[in-house]
Amino acid sequence: MTIRARLWGIVFLLLVISITGCVQNNPNPSQATVPPTPSPTTSPAAASEQKAHQASQLTLPVLDALIGNDSFVAELKSKLALTDDQVVKLKDVSSAEVSRLRTGNAEDNVSNPAAERSRASEQIGQIIGEDKTSQLVTLASEFWARGGEPTSTTDKQTGLPTVPNNVPTDTRIVVNTPSYRMDLFKDGTLIKSYKIGIGYPEFPLPQGLRKAQTVIFNPTWTPPDSPWVAKMKDIKPGEKVEAGSKLNPLGPIKVPIGMPSLIHGGKSPAKLGTFASHGCVGLTTAQVKDFARMLAQISDTDLSDLTINSYLKDPTQTRAVKLKQPIPVELRYETLLVEDGALHIYKDVYEQDTNTEENLRAVLEANGTSLDDLSDDERTQLLTALNAMSAHPKAAPSPSISEPKTVGKTAKNKKPAKSQKEIIVELKQLAGRGYPAPVNLDTGTGRSTVTAVAQPKK
Repeated sequence: MTIRARLWGIVFLLLVISITGCVQNNPNPSQATVPPTPSPTTSPAAASEQKAHQASQLTLPVLDALIGNDSFVAELKSKLALTDDQVVKLKDVSSAEVSRLRTGNAEDNVSNPAAERSRASEQIGQIIGEDKTSQLVTLASEFWARGGEPTSTTDKQTGLPTVPNNVPTDTRIVVNTPSYRMDLFKDGTLIKSYKIGIGYPEFPLPQGLRKAQTVIFNPTWTPPDSPWVAKMKDIKPGEKVEAGSKLNPLGPIKVPIGMPSLIHGGKSPAKLGTFASHGCVGLTTAQVKDFARMLAQISDTDLSDLTINSYLKDPTQTRAVKLKQPIPVELRYETLLVEDGALHIYKDVYEQDTNTEENLRAVLEANGTSLDDLSDDERTQLLTALNAMSAHPKAAPSPSISEPKTVGKTAKNKKPAKSQKEIIVELKQLAGRGYPAPVNLDTGTGRSTVTAVAQPKK
């Protein structure tokens, strides 16, 4: 989607019965339930940490969408004992935030994630009290992580791996938000990588384990009553935009990955590697066509290039193809990533406070080394880079401290610019370890960076 056509519904659930924006549309209700797919076991401590990270992403716009879902409201009443009056007040305060964003041109001014979360906690607390606010945030994050599916069918599926930088051993999709990257694994081997656009801070990509079950060609779109829609020409909330229309921001293909998120096309190459959506994984049209083909391949689904082209030939005809095997989709948030022998430190884009020394130690230990075993200079480089990429960097270090290698236009021995997204520190101790480097990376230009297929680490 372009800036004027990004999807609000992506990060949150339906505001109305008809599904809009990036929120998925189930073409066949009978296909809604599929057998659970295996996932790594989550320890109590790791589960608690995951909940904390997920909970801290709750904003009022996200609540506005969640509270429009009947199942979520039912859980608020049964598990938190909220009254009808309290639910109405929560709807009012979240709707008021939507109106504030509408008048404040929120999409043209990227907000402060921490401020958005703080605003949500404060206003929710005034309605239901501090204790129940904490419970609501946890409940909302769990509902969000499992994509709105019933707890009974997803209890064993919503957890992410407990080991940092975990390399899948099965077939699945891994999306790491801070690195703006999506990977496809087939039987533990990385076969394809994509550069992606991610959700704005008000509408962050969720964290959790989802499933891809269906590929929808030529999806229609119903604009929600949202701030960004109000700024669009020739678009009115609630009026369906036909598949193939230039006004339809979903592009030619969408892949639902659990409410309220999608993987979809329609982005410009310039929006990859940036905030670009309202909670969806954004791809260009060329990328999403290739992704549909690769998804069919790893799921053993009969979907040839000839068939794909025939479906797209008539953009006014919507078609849904059910995958032969559901594919797990991991939505991760890892700002510290050992990749093929080097430590990549990504900007903490949603201000989750993940770039800490504690997390750095955990990542290094998971990859066979220790911060204490490094030289003084190596530790200095790592901690300097960690500070630079943190949500709230401390004062700049003294000029005598050597700077780590940076990625972008930042010159060596200069403070990274605010736009700096990544710093790489090479350590000989990490040689041959870590998560695989991108394979056949599709940057949205229509060309892939051809690399050897990454073999699983032994």
